[in-house]
Amino acid sequence: MSPNPPPPRLSAPELPPLRDIIRRFDLGARKALGQNFLLDLNLTRRIARAAAPLDQARIVEIGPGPGGLTRALLLEGAQHVTAIERDPRCIAALKELEAAFPGRLAIVEGDALEVDIPALVAAPRKIVANLPYNIATPLLIRWLGEARRYESLILMFQKEVAQRLVAAPGSAAYGRLSVLTQWLCDVRLLFDIPPQAFVPAPKVTSTVVQLTPRAAPLAACEQALLERVTAAAFGQRRKMLRQSLKSLGGDTAALIAAAGVVPTARAEELSVEQFCALARAFKGTSRSNSP
Repeated sequence: MSPNPPPPRLSAPELPPLRDIIRRFDLGARKALGQNFLLDLNLTRRIARAAAPLDQARIVEIGPGPGGLTRALLLEGAQHVTAIERDPRCIAALKELEAAFPGRLAIVEGDALEVDIPALVAAPRKIVANLPYNIATPLLIRWLGEARRYESLILMFQKEVAQRLVAAPGSAAYGRLSVLTQWLCDVRLLFDIPPQAFVPAPKVTSTVVQLTPRAAPLAACEQALLERVTAAAFGQRRKMLRQSLKSLGGDTAALIAAAGVVPTARAEELSVEQFCALARAFKGTSRSNSP
């Protein structure tokens, strides 16, 4: 017998249907908050299982709404879930779920863009979330900056955004987000969820993505400089690097030569490692040009 068995699971029939929760607490989805509720327990439990093992880390959920994914995480054996919810209407509904799983759910009312998760939740920690579409990318970029503080991130994005995360050099979807994400994480597309699975149904398909932070970045460089270089390069992605990188200032030819990349190449042709070389060279050339 394991010395630390997972907490007991509660069966679904002991919990009221999510549609009843939405009706009772008047939780109509609000477009301004990017809300699209996933009510299918089979799908929410599939998302929860993607983060397994759930009993060996503290789980952080963003935007739980009426608690569909929250209850799935708890039913699948999560030892503890911290749910961060901005919409005050949802707090009372989540309080009922908190009572159904004593000691296993903590509710934090706040904006995920402002909450310091590592300060709030002790390690080891995982993020599992059906992200609001309107803040999904800003949240991801923020978490990438502290990626090694998480065991994993299981996140749902619009399919188009998810494809950018795994895009390879030379593809149309390859861009700044591809470079930043792959630099710090191993990324896998897990499965799609159709629009009709949500209430209300969005106009796009969603994709669940697994991000596993790397023990070390793919190549050495400073994140802030990598962000500046990729922003310049992909900001004018149809132009050659010798032109697009001029927005960084300084001696563009010297920068490109120091990085060892081809000046006539375009941003989408460079690998993650080559962008890191540009970021390192940018730091060097900036220092040499400073008074």
